[in-house]
Amino acid sequence: MQQKLIAIDLDGTTLNNDSALTPKTITVLQQVEQLGHKVVIVTGRPYRNSKEIYKQLNMHGPLVNFNGALCHIPGDDSWNGAYNETLSKDIVSGIVELFPQTTANMMTIEGKNCLYATQLEFPPSPYFSPKTPPILFESVEKLEEQTTAITLFAETEKQEFIKEKLLSNYPGDIDVRTWGGILPCLEVVRTGVHKAKGVSHVAGIYGIDRKDILAFGDEDNDKEMIEYAGHGVAMNNAIPELKAIANDITEFTNHDDGLAIYLQNYFQLNKM
Repeated sequence: MQQKLIAIDLDGTTLNNDSALTPKTITVLQQVEQLGHKVVIVTGRPYRNSKEIYKQLNMHGPLVNFNGALCHIPGDDSWNGAYNETLSKDIVSGIVELFPQTTANMMTIEGKNCLYATQLEFPPSPYFSPKTPPILFESVEKLEEQTTAITLFAETEKQEFIKEKLLSNYPGDIDVRTWGGILPCLEVVRTGVHKAKGVSHVAGIYGIDRKDILAFGDEDNDKEMIEYAGHGVAMNNAIPELKAIANDITEFTNHDDGLAIYLQNYFQLNKM
């Protein structure tokens, strides 16, 4: 079989509903790599919330964070394939000034390694890891690194207003994605950033054709990646819009090892 690139989303795809890897998923992904294929995590999560999963899977290759804004090999600062699509200082300063007008409850400013927040008290959420607590934001001048993403936390009914306000102030410079869940928010990144950018970049480095890319996801932020891949697979638990554009759908959900079982069948691992 031709070498494949397997691009995997984390939440709702590779991880179960407890945000954990199952032993079966770990085993299957490692078996796929032993066959000579490449597995890459492509997640909306920042590095701080994905590095433990990367370690659990015993990965050594590229990791794509922030929905394609950051591509790097953890622990290897000399890798010449790394990129970080950051927001300009002017845009960061402008959004900070705009924040009180947005009616958002809280804002975070994040780079590869540092997380700043306008407040340090927040409800429990997978977004915030107790291992890497945020730093209280004081000013743009005190940020220690360039900004990859800005996140504004606001109720879903406020999100359209905030999104329109941001885009009207920075047309063509930023993209804004909205999220629901227990801590609804809007993520601001540099324009043109999406998961397909990261997948395409990694595939180019490995010399893998687009037709030999398998991508797995479940949410709106997986859309470009699923469309780009030669074989885009939506999870059984995916949103209807993603299922509509996917080449295939897993038989089982993320909580029932849907990704692992699909890969077992696709690569005939049960015969190993």
